[in-house]
Amino acid sequence: MCAKKLTVGLFGFGGFGRLIAEHLAPHVELRIHDPYKSVLGGVSLVEVAQADVIILAVPVSEIRSICEDIAEFLRPGAVVVDVGSVKIAPIADMVECLPDHVQIVGTHPLFGPQSAADGVAGHKLSICPVRGDAWRSIRVFLARQLKLKVITCQPEDHDREAAMVQGLTHLIAKVMTDMGPLPERMTTTSFDLIARAVEMVKDDPPTVLHAIESANPFASEVRESFFQRADILRAQFDGTVPTGRFFSR
Repeated sequence: MCAKKLTVGLFGFGGFGRLIAEHLAPHVELRIHDPYKSVLGGVSLVEVAQADVIILAVPVSEIRSICEDIAEFLRPGAVVVDVGSVKIAPIADMVECLPDHVQIVGTHPLFGPQSAADGVAGHKLSICPVRGDAWRSIRVFLARQLKLKVITCQPEDHDREAAMVQGLTHLIAKVMTDMGPLPERMTTTSFDLIARAVEMVKDDPPTVLHAIESANPFASEVRESFFQRADILRAQFDGTVPTGRFFSR
């Protein structure tokens, strides 16, 4: 007799929601609900909220409201997981809005539909234990079944590193994209790598950039440091300050 499959409720069926569904569908019974669009085969909010594991693949700014919407329908022992680009704020919202009888796990897949177009194996994912011990089983599943490189961390540590890792990448990509089409003919290897990075993130929805730059409490510090150093270089090239000045840390 076959064991009953784990039920996973997925809220949100945008680009990343579809990526999640593609890779989880072979392993679980998947239930999908998108608050903003009609999904073929999708089910009601209540049915999704009563799954064993609930994944919130919605913008970070919507985490609190979706938690408020589903809180009364969650079963004791259920696991609620987010996949946001920042961790401190959404985890705080989940802890505050969700009932004590559910477990909470924060995750951040460090890839997206573009960078994982050929599969998720080998990509990195951070996981933040919050409430309960279900995160251990989730970590094992992600590593063994999906072949992800799982990094266990605390929300503050995640956001501090992501402020530079994602903040600078998306900031530079946004500026370069706004400058116009990138050269494709006479390029160097280093420029090709930069162009590839820009291509991976330039089509992310505005909500992703907003979360990375506004919802991360460490992002403004990283931006300020980056622009200060850029201004020093610009002044050097404009001849207004001596060249060879060392940056202060």
